Amino acid sequence: MIPRRSSYEGISLYSPPAVQCRVDLSDNTNLFGIPPAAERALREFTASTITRYPVSYAPELKKALSSYTGFEPSWITTGCGSDDLIDCALRAFLEPGERIAVPEPSFSMMSYFAKVNGLQFIPVPLRPDFEPDVDGLLATGARLIYVCSPNNPTGTGISLAALERLVDAAPGLVLLDAAYIEFADVSLVELARSRPNVIVTRTLSKAFGLAGMRVGYALGRPELVNEIEKARGPYKHTGLAERMAIAALTEGLSWVKARIEDAKESRTRLVAELKAQGLAPLPSEANFVLVPLPGALQVAARMRELDVNVRAFQGLTGVGDALRLGCGPWPMMEAALQALREARR
Repeated sequence: MIPRRSSYEGISLYSPPAVQCRVDLSDNTNLFGIPPAAERALREFTASTITRYPVSYAPELKKALSSYTGFEPSWITTGCGSDDLIDCALRAFLEPGERIAVPEPSFSMMSYFAKVNGLQFIPVPLRPDFEPDVDGLLATGARLIYVCSPNNPTGTGISLAALERLVDAAPGLVLLDAAYIEFADVSLVELARSRPNVIVTRTLSKAFGLAGMRVGYALGRPELVNEIEKARGPYKHTGLAERMAIAALTEGLSWVKARIEDAKESRTRLVAELKAQGLAPLPSEANFVLVPLPGALQVAARMRELDVNVRAFQGLTGVGDALRLGCGPWPMMEAALQALREARR
């Protein structure tokens, strides 16, 4: 008989719809492509990059991230995407049975991470203005509170004042998921420097166009980072992923910043066009827009028939059914808007 953990009963695999469409706006990645500097690193890799292990704990990547973020390398750890670092942080700081409080709706993987780590998952509905409910999160007494800002899937953010109040009153750690922070007007990551109980996770999967390379990182005080590295293990990236990430963070940075501005411009135009269709998209600080829409699953299915893939949600707390559209080059947006018009008829 195969031994099984009883606590894993009922846990299902993450399985977003696997659809091939000419226009795919479903996963919030960089639709403008790969930084040319990272592509050069891909083409110029040597055999030793493949045949040898990378250096433990990615010191060269940490140096590049230090230059980009302004945090010392000792304040940085890296992982296989920012979701890996979230998982590592839960293992590092919480014992099985302890509570984690999470705004709802938010990153869908959080309930999964809580279950596989044997934690109590406590969802707290967003406020009517779609900001996290600080008082509600604090009332849970959870030793770790998770906040995603800009939030996935709503695209909305938490104000600095609200986040400071949450951090200063929290009974334990606050984990700030800042995967989309490059697209926001205000950065909240400096709280990891000024507060002893804040961990910020970030990624190169969104603005940097390296989702397939799976490179994420976390910022926090060295004593916090050291605990995450215990849970992380020594080898979390391929040597090739590290080289491409370093190239994007250094030589490719101007290209990345230009594409961030392109995505923000596309977001502004997309919101205006959606409103012109009589819809009411949520205000977004990310590289995607969430549009409340009854029957969103059926509309998305029809859009896929028209060769456009978007992410559909059913019954989101405080939102209802909704479509999430990533922001990319305008011809892709035009195709999506036309498919949406046809699908709603």
